[in-house]
Amino acid sequence: MTRRLEGTAALVTGASSGIGHATALELAREGASVALVGRREDRLTDLAAEITDSGG
Repeated sequence: MTRRLEGTAALVTGASSGIGHATALELAREGASVALVGRREDRLTDLAAEITDSGG
């Protein structure tokens, strides 16, 4: 699979839940470096670990 967004960066607000969470995962799967912003630090930490564990 081609990582179409390799070499790009994305800032995702609202990444601790809902659409922001899903968007961050998809951007990372496509190869983007993702900066996560949200109100729930524990959820952001879990999301960052999920992205890292999957190779992002």
